[in-house]
Amino acid sequence: MLRASVKTFKNTAFAAPKISATRSLTLLAKINVSSSIKSNGTFKLNNNYKSFQLRSFSSTNLLKDVVKVPEMAESITEGTLSSFTKQVGEFVAQDELLATIETDKIDVEVNSPISGTVTELLVSPDDTVVVGQEIAKIEPGSAPEGGAAPAADAPKKEEAPKKEDAPKKEEAPKKEEAPKKETSAPTPAPKKESSTSASTSTSGKVPENINPFGNFSRSEERIKMNRMRMRIAERLKEAQNTAASLTTFNEIDMSSLMEMRKLYKDEFIKKTGIKMGFMGAFAKASALAAKDIPAVNGAIENGNTMVFRDYMDLSIAVATPKGLVTPIVRNAESLSVLEIENEIANLGHKARDGKLTLEDMTGGTFTISNGGVFGSLFGTPIINMPQTAVLGLHGVKERAVVINGKIESRPMMYVALTYDHRMLDGREAVTFLRTVKELIEDPRKMILM
Repeated sequence: MLRASVKTFKNTAFAAPKISATRSLTLLAKINVSSSIKSNGTFKLNNNYKSFQLRSFSSTNLLKDVVKVPEMAESITEGTLSSFTKQVGEFVAQDELLATIETDKIDVEVNSPISGTVTELLVSPDDTVVVGQEIAKIEPGSAPEGGAAPAADAPKKEEAPKKEDAPKKEEAPKKEEAPKKETSAPTPAPKKESSTSASTSTSGKVPENINPFGNFSRSEERIKMNRMRMRIAERLKEAQNTAASLTTFNEIDMSSLMEMRKLYKDEFIKKTGIKMGFMGAFAKASALAAKDIPAVNGAIENGNTMVFRDYMDLSIAVATPKGLVTPIVRNAESLSVLEIENEIANLGHKARDGKLTLEDMTGGTFTISNGGVFGSLFGTPIINMPQTAVLGLHGVKERAVVINGKIESRPMMYVALTYDHRMLDGREAVTFLRTVKELIEDPRKMILM
């Protein structure tokens, strides 16, 4: 097959795309060549072109299509290949999932560009791959009869000897049972001898394969950090090293909010399908409180510029098997409590299913972290840089409190606001948290603000 590329264009620089052999020959037939082809593959054309170069490459590429790492995002150029869904010899349909690439923010799915049989996997799981890198080759074709690729029969043929070996595996444990009982008593003796002999040869050091603490399991497992965990560690350490962090606390009587949820929960589910929780109310209260204390929702840029916003893109901390992620509810100040609840529920499902996109994760001006769902009673959240503050919610517990001079049992929640003291003064932080407390303890006030 021939690949043509224009070396020089008279008026405008031009790079020809890759074209098929048929189109290459058609193109050459239409071009008025003014001189013969030179030894280096370059020949002169009509007055619209100055030179034209021909380069050949293997015709085997006609039968295969290469799968490459797709463009992921401007800020993401590499990732770790998590797994392949197909092996060599298996058939893959067009647009079917072929591989998953794990980045520090999201998991990227790589779909097959064509239907065909996988002929080669160019990388292995856990390998680092970059955008544009070739990861697999596919031979175009339709699905074989029976729905399986010819090479897929190989593993099936290997299963037969495995089944024949099965009885041998069953006999082995039976033979070992008796010796175990017989040698269980004298087992310590050889250990002492080996440790004694080893100590003379290693200057008192106990060999690694001997357990000096008795017959207990003391195994260790070392697992490489995934990219998301590495990114989380990097961001948290950055926050610790950069922000002048300080935390203020308060406690909130949850009686009114819990009573309101109890009264209207079923009605809201029946009418809207949205389940009412605590996060929507705290998000709305935070957005309203930020109108009076805008620095809570601001940020510091370039070390000396303060940014204030008239909107709140709320980051909600969600725990996933791979780590904590913070998808974003956009314009929380303009949404109702139920609309916020609905957005949080949708983002939570996407996070746990690994379906979050980069748009779901980018940005964020204020964070709410609810450790109470896991049973936390008290804690100090860490700032999600470059934000200024994070609100930490904790578990609701019945505690004895004084109400109008009387001791009563009330459902109470401790809340914590960690903030960057460079951007936010202590008075402003305390005022913000107190406003949130007042709005939660009397949700009707949210209508008036």
